[in-house]
Amino acid sequence: MKRWFTAALAVLFCVSIFLTACSNSKEDQTQKIRIGEVTRSLFYAPQYVAIEKGFFEEEGLNIELTTTFGGDKTMTALLTGSIDVALVGSETSIYVYLQEAEDPVINFAQLTQTDGTFLVSREPIENFSWDMLKGSTFLGQRKGGMPQMAGEFTLKKNGIDPHSDLELIQNVEFANIPSAFASGTGDFVQLFEPQATIFEQENRGHIVASFGTESGHLPYTVFMTKQSMIEDDPEVVQKFTNAVYKAQQWIQEHEVEEITELVMPYFEDADQDTVTAVIQRYKEQGSFATDPTIDEEEWNNLQDIMEEAGELPERVEHGTLVNNSFAEEAMK
Repeated sequence: MKRWFTAALAVLFCVSIFLTACSNSKEDQTQKIRIGEVTRSLFYAPQYVAIEKGFFEEEGLNIELTTTFGGDKTMTALLTGSIDVALVGSETSIYVYLQEAEDPVINFAQLTQTDGTFLVSREPIENFSWDMLKGSTFLGQRKGGMPQMAGEFTLKKNGIDPHSDLELIQNVEFANIPSAFASGTGDFVQLFEPQATIFEQENRGHIVASFGTESGHLPYTVFMTKQSMIEDDPEVVQKFTNAVYKAQQWIQEHEVEEITELVMPYFEDADQDTVTAVIQRYKEQGSFATDPTIDEEEWNNLQDIMEEAGELPERVEHGTLVNNSFAEEAMK
């Protein structure tokens, strides 16, 4: 009996070693990539799809996702090495470059290609026209941010001087804008989703226009990393881009309800019908990029908007901060 027991222990020990070796081998083949997203948003649905569908895992990448809350904090995290990849607006890479960073930040895969905000009126308007904003009080986004720049660009495009044709309020913190409007501030407000849809559902406001549609295509939210990572780990950047493209294709080929089911774990407190409505709106207006490339026309449109807002000290060539080689390879 003792001899049998000893033999059994030996077998179990060998099996344990074998399983541990297999497990360690699998871990060795998987590389952890830390993503810092500028905020948690339904606007970034393709990213959550890529994670939930296992597209990163298929490429041998183990994703650690954190929300970094703000463009400045996201860039700081990337530049100091707290994250490997940032999901943030392309304008931040321009700001870093113009500060003569030794290791510039390179845009390599686009996720969203329009602004994500909407114009919400306090009262229902059947036949909206932009000149209705003249003489009104407009609760806009924070000065210097991309939503505000896209907002002012749209107003000017439609013949409205935001600083003389209406009362522009820009001193309300981003998180407090919806509550400020709900409490009576402003005739119109510029809102992100899902708050715009929630206001409609509660009859507190009415979506009358899309700043994303009006301001055109631009690299609004992009995956970017430091030049040094692109040089040191191009295979990892390629695998990452492959996963992003798989998610973009999946988004285009599947119904909104299926997308909603995948992203709901990231928005546990959200109403499922609201999430569905928001994703439907973004998908219909083409906010989700259909591939990871950032073309020169989009890049120039971004800089036109920044220049118009007085936030661009100097224009930067497309090829300086954009590397489309990974996107192009993923699409082959």
